[in-house]
Amino acid sequence: MIFNSISYFLLFLIPGAVGFRLLPPALRSWWIAVLGSLFFVYYSVTELAGWLGAACLLLFLWESILSRLYSPASRWCLVGVAAALVSLGVFKYWNFFVGLATSADKNHPWHWAGQFLPLGISFFTFEFIHYAVDRWKGRAERGTIGEYLAFILFFPTMVAGPIKRFQDFLPNLREPSKECALDWRVGITRILCGLAKKFAIADLLTAFTDHLNPTDVATAPRWVLPVWLLAYGMKIYADFSAYSDIAIGSARLFGLKVPENFDWPYLQTSISGFWRHWHISLGKWLTDYVFIPLGGSRNGLAATCGSLLVTMMVSGLWHGAGLNFVVWGAWHGGLLVLQRCWASLVPGESGPIGRAFGWIATFSAVNLGWAFFCMDLPTSMLFLRRLFLG
Repeated sequence: MIFNSISYFLLFLIPGAVGFRLLPPALRSWWIAVLGSLFFVYYSVTELAGWLGAACLLLFLWESILSRLYSPASRWCLVGVAAALVSLGVFKYWNFFVGLATSADKNHPWHWAGQFLPLGISFFTFEFIHYAVDRWKGRAERGTIGEYLAFILFFPTMVAGPIKRFQDFLPNLREPSKECALDWRVGITRILCGLAKKFAIADLLTAFTDHLNPTDVATAPRWVLPVWLLAYGMKIYADFSAYSDIAIGSARLFGLKVPENFDWPYLQTSISGFWRHWHISLGKWLTDYVFIPLGGSRNGLAATCGSLLVTMMVSGLWHGAGLNFVVWGAWHGGLLVLQRCWASLVPGESGPIGRAFGWIATFSAVNLGWAFFCMDLPTSMLFLRRLFLG
């Protein structure tokens, strides 16, 4: 986790926030853009693929130039969406799709042996797409090129979100909070909460969950399996929400606010409630840019269920290039379909017993689904077979 490094705080966050506060408004957007570029280059060189990774900064340059052509109902917006999807496909999914077509033959000439992921590509690609679509629909103003660069290169949210919206970020960028002392107090508190989650919960649980490999799945005592799965569920929540806490707290030091991303998801009593409180910015993005364009809830129950399944499979594939992620998405899509069908048969609010049952069922189903998320597909199937059949 790069956000828990000393270099993040000393080289980027503190100088960046102080400089942003001291600079005149006309230079603040460019300050964020330059700092974000340096952040991307620094971590690409030190943690990823060296200067080849840093060269992917050209993606931001290309996107920023292309974005100047966007206007309501312009075909250039569609070109921008296509370009963003192609970039994501090449960097993240090339070997996955080549593997499907060639039976996972790593010696095939189409296999990219040196494939790597540019830092945060899944998140900034979704922001590229959001801006292009919302410009096409007239929901977002153009902004200056400096403001757009500040939006896509705002380094606290570049790696793991939350996924921002330009029309929400821009007014705050133009008029950031002037309550500097309050912002720093709230921001530092939020960052410390994130670091505590990371070190005191996520890292400790990682030391336990990472020991379960395919051999362990086949040989470990059966009682270990549910304990491990619950530990993984808490670990991924603590780890991911820690990222969000640090990102939100970091933004607050600048006087900026970015969306909340987690709101007690494991306490929800339905699977739809879980997704309204887990990775909130992603859930809203998928609703606006996948589910609604597919028809949303407008075309009857069967079409709605189909749209839900496709949307959640897209969510799964977005999380990782593997069949296990697609199955994880389908698992959640199937749960949402079951809930929608149940609600159509048994409308109305549940009583206390119904809510308690809903919480148990939701918590169990979500944690069971983590088996697909954290293991390849054959290992996850072995895990579930041993879990239920011994």
